[in-house]
Amino acid sequence: MASNEQTPLLTTVHVVPRQPRYRHSTLRRFCTIALSTTLVVVVVLFLIPINWLPHHTWDNGWDNNHPPLPLLWSTDYPHHSWPASQGLTYQELQDILLNTPSEIKAKEWSQYYASGPHLAGKNLTQALWTRERWQQFGLPDSSIATYDVYLNYPLGRRLALLQQKNRTVEDDTTREEYSVQYECSLEEDVLKEDLTTGLDNRIPTFHAYSANGDITAQYVFVNFGTHWDYEDLLKANVSLEGKIAIAKYGRGFRGLKVKRAQQLGMAGVVIYSDPQVDGDMTEKNGYKPYPYGPARNPSSVQRGSVQFIDVALGDPTTPGYPSKPGAPRQVPNDVVASIPSMPISYQDALPLLQSLNGYGPSASDFNKYWQDGGLDYHNVSYNIGPSPHSLKLHLVNEQEYVTTPLWNVIGIINGTLANEVVILGNHRDAWVAGGAGDPNSGSAALNEVVRSFGIALEKGWKPLRTIVFGSWDGEEYALIGSTEWVEEYLPWLSDTAIAYLNVDIGTNGPLFMAGASPVLHEAVHEAAALVQSPNQTVAGQTVHDTWDGQIRSLGSGSDFTAFQDFAGIPSINLMFTGAHDSPVYHYHSNYDSFHWMDTYGDRHWQYHTTITKIWALVAASLVERPIIPFSATNYAESLAAYLKKIEVKASEVDTSNLMEHQDSLHHVKLAVSRLNDAAIRFDQGASSLNQQIKHGNIPWWKFWQRVKLYLEVKKVNNGYKLLERHFLYEKGLDGRSWFKHVVFAPGRYTGYSGATFPGLIEAVEDGNKTAIKKWCNIIEQRIDSATAWLSRQN
Repeated sequence: MASNEQTPLLTTVHVVPRQPRYRHSTLRRFCTIALSTTLVVVVVLFLIPINWLPHHTWDNGWDNNHPPLPLLWSTDYPHHSWPASQGLTYQELQDILLNTPSEIKAKEWSQYYASGPHLAGKNLTQALWTRERWQQFGLPDSSIATYDVYLNYPLGRRLALLQQKNRTVEDDTTREEYSVQYECSLEEDVLKEDLTTGLDNRIPTFHAYSANGDITAQYVFVNFGTHWDYEDLLKANVSLEGKIAIAKYGRGFRGLKVKRAQQLGMAGVVIYSDPQVDGDMTEKNGYKPYPYGPARNPSSVQRGSVQFIDVALGDPTTPGYPSKPGAPRQVPNDVVASIPSMPISYQDALPLLQSLNGYGPSASDFNKYWQDGGLDYHNVSYNIGPSPHSLKLHLVNEQEYVTTPLWNVIGIINGTLANEVVILGNHRDAWVAGGAGDPNSGSAALNEVVRSFGIALEKGWKPLRTIVFGSWDGEEYALIGSTEWVEEYLPWLSDTAIAYLNVDIGTNGPLFMAGASPVLHEAVHEAAALVQSPNQTVAGQTVHDTWDGQIRSLGSGSDFTAFQDFAGIPSINLMFTGAHDSPVYHYHSNYDSFHWMDTYGDRHWQYHTTITKIWALVAASLVERPIIPFSATNYAESLAAYLKKIEVKASEVDTSNLMEHQDSLHHVKLAVSRLNDAAIRFDQGASSLNQQIKHGNIPWWKFWQRVKLYLEVKKVNNGYKLLERHFLYEKGLDGRSWFKHVVFAPGRYTGYSGATFPGLIEAVEDGNKTAIKKWCNIIEQRIDSATAWLSRQN
């Protein structure tokens, strides 16, 4: 119809459905949503793990020459050069540590430390000087950690041989009059050739933690005063109660000689240094004494502590917790002697021993451990005594006991990984004005280690892991400085510490010696093979070439004890010691002096720098290797060897006990076997990761592979770091609960030398069937805990 003025302006328009612009539009919409979601997920997944990625593409695990990418949000990954060292290559770091230590510098440090007295609690000047040196070397945050500790200092002493003149009895009171047959000098000769022996403020001869007393009594020669020597005397029906013991130094810690005498009711103990322990270099063999020759000076006296280190270490009034101001104090009856003791020279011992000639049985009547005394050429027959009633010793020991500060110097080089820490330590305090061997050959070496790492820092190096240096005070009394520090920082150490590396006596002779936790054996061997030996018989020989290769288990007697036996931190102790034909080392004597070291001990100061290099290289390996260079397999194999020794011991002590507890021992064997299997798998996994790092060529965009590698390395390192902690038993050893390690502790009858599986071996020695079963169960549980730990981390 045609439109006109009546036609509506709006009308209905029929519209057909709109044709789709594209075919398959539903599918396209789904794909768009899915791809957008995937992109978001990928971006999120990329941004999260990027925090653990290196900031550059690395072609080789030990090449750090590639520039970093500017991923500013990536902060949790160790550093942009990982797995290479940061700032320097690992080889460049090793070269610095091998080439920096200087004989001139070592001699300079030794001369400073050994120039005057630095007894525990009386060496603040040296602590401040050490801190200043470390700050100069590049450790600006070096600090002093102070503890208030219980110590004693000598006031007066006397030892005299008395001969009875007459004896009267009046009104039931006996009066005895004596004449002095010999007055012991209790002094070391002043030598014009050795200046520190004549200092006005030189330290008297005394024993730390010896009891005050004034006694007059008969005396008995007790050989070395070991547990077994006393047993021999009891079997021979020698009267000991109320007598004074005359003992030789050696074959065990001096404090345990006093402890056993006290247990047997003896009145006091006198300990002297017999030339028997001096090897070939004796006057008897024609050698002149120091300072004119290499033999022992007859007046030399070995000072030392007589705390019962088989029970606990550190401040005896704060067992298990740090001696900070205001700390509660315990009465130290269980770890400090109640009878007086004192050290003397063999020069002073001669009249006492000669006066026993003809009284009681002779040492020749006893077993082989009583033979070969070194004073027979001085008319000493080594009769046991007791001395006749008319011949007595008058022993006076007056000590001042105080609570006083001591000072540890702590230096830190912060690594990228704050939760992985390697600690190096040496004690600074000494019994004498000198101490050039013990401890200050180690102190000089520690300064050179710090200086060497400081030079690496100057050249741009930053360690992967954190390094802590400790210059301990109070070691000589009872390992006090290091023990209090460990007790204070135990939670942090338990979480972060990888290893503790100790050098006490750096050198007093040409023979390299090492003691270590089994996981660290390979690190010691590797470092020793990198350092040239000072006593080469063939050109180019390393320390490893001239060493017997034996690594001993650690007992006690130095600052590693709290780290290993209390905190479960794998530890090392390194030193050079004397050979059978070396000049006699005057341990804890005024003659352990700078003059002796410069004349006889290390004339060219090469052993000082050699121990420095080994120490630093072991540290560098633990600090810089992407994977901690431990061997769990070696630990398991060592446990198997320790267990075999216990079986032999058990068969010697009591075959019936061994047979009765064969089942318990068999379960321990099976546990060791399970640990060995887990350790092999774990070490193989670590080795595989090392190969990936060494030969890796992962581009940055394959982030998932790089994340996987780093997380696997982190897991393996955590497994190694905490492995040793699984051998701790919270309740500790029977009768000495401070010691927590079920594998290592000082021998209860030796102190210095280590006991392996101490709880079990003590039960075997005692024939205690209940304790044998108990300790087999505890050891099995701790080994299984270590096995489970490695399995979870693998």
